[in-house]
Amino acid sequence: MNDTTAATDALAALRRELGASGCLEGADLPARNRTDWSFLPQTSPRAVLRPTSTEEVARIMRECHAAGFSVTPQGGLTGLCGGARPVDGGVALSLERMSGIEAIDPAGMTMTVLAGTPLERIQTAAAEAGLYFPLDLGARGSCAIGGNLSTNAGGNRVIRYGMTRDLVLGLEAVLADGTVVSMLNRMIKNNAGYDLKQLFIGSEGTLGIITRVVLRLFPQPACTSAALCVARDYDAVLGVLSAARQKLGPLLSAFEVMWADYWHQATERVGVRAPVSMGDGSHVILIEMQGLDEAIDGARFESLLEHLLEEDLVQDGAVAQSLTDIAAFWATRDAAAEFANPEIIGPHISFDVGLPVSRMDEFVTRAKASLSEGMGCHSVYYGHIGDGNLHVVAWVPGADPQPIPEASRIVYGLIGEMNGTVSAEHGIGTLKKPYLPLSRGPAEIDLMRRIKAAFDPEGILNPTKIFD
Repeated sequence: MNDTTAATDALAALRRELGASGCLEGADLPARNRTDWSFLPQTSPRAVLRPTSTEEVARIMRECHAAGFSVTPQGGLTGLCGGARPVDGGVALSLERMSGIEAIDPAGMTMTVLAGTPLERIQTAAAEAGLYFPLDLGARGSCAIGGNLSTNAGGNRVIRYGMTRDLVLGLEAVLADGTVVSMLNRMIKNNAGYDLKQLFIGSEGTLGIITRVVLRLFPQPACTSAALCVARDYDAVLGVLSAARQKLGPLLSAFEVMWADYWHQATERVGVRAPVSMGDGSHVILIEMQGLDEAIDGARFESLLEHLLEEDLVQDGAVAQSLTDIAAFWATRDAAAEFANPEIIGPHISFDVGLPVSRMDEFVTRAKASLSEGMGCHSVYYGHIGDGNLHVVAWVPGADPQPIPEASRIVYGLIGEMNGTVSAEHGIGTLKKPYLPLSRGPAEIDLMRRIKAAFDPEGILNPTKIFD
């Protein structure tokens, strides 16, 4: 933050431009805008700016660029890595007032939305139009689509539909100097030069501020089938995954796996009803299929389950008979959202990592032992195993703050050794910044820095994130 007369004048100009509700300072500065869901301490930004249009975002960036203000873009503030946490003395640019569905094109199967629109609102609007937007994650009611793009969010159905970047056809972004770059493409095929939108997706607001998005829609599934299965070991899990891929093909929409330690936390501590008995099994698998014809596709799902039993790949299972059952199955997987409750776990450390699917159980065994023996740290494991994404929840009972650096060195050290990634779907932010070299080589990081310098030579956009 440049605390010069020019900076003070710039803030005064923005105050006049945006009005009292658009420029919050001092006692009016909301506590929620001082950090995100990363459990990092709150910071002290000088102001929270709340534009209502792309034009206002552009004016904000022109003033901040000229004055040397650091600007941290914010969406729903549900990030776990500190990516939306503003720097002291800078400004937070919240897109919460830029929310709304601008257009739905049923023929082209696209939706154009403002970047501050909550994900759940987009899902609902698509459904009301008889279409489907497949991005889905636990924070759907709070997270904003601009934030989903800036972190290239993954979620529950990546195995079928891909990451967020696979669901975006076009976008509009404002650069550090206030230049508006409109790339609101609505076509699947468009090879006219560089695909510049991909530079902004996953860049965590360090290259520009996404203001509008063109999303790709899909046919609304006509039927959904789901089952919870208990496997005796990880080899059986891999056998179930292989069978699901072969029997269901592109209809397989989710393949979630919960290790025994996570399952017991979810069903015994959180109190989510257990649709199956784990017995002496090692993993519980949630298989979901989205089809277009109940008679045909439902039979495919039944055939898969018969195969799993005949091949002795599962020990027990439960098949959903209704949408209520499906929601109950997913409740076991989503129980991690309750872990922060002091009566369950309380303060804890969350890791979002990626690994070759064949090595996940090896990682879990080694990480659990190292965390326990090295620092008395408990840990549980679950994730989107079908697409190589594992989640780890770790905690030292009674510790506040939790030993994030010590646990991170253990977890990310193993990830680097096993050729995984320190971030599968939550970005780098500040928490993972020291460990980026474990997943990206020197030449890659150097190229990232050069791109950053080209887009933001003054370094005002979301500084301190991803790399120094």
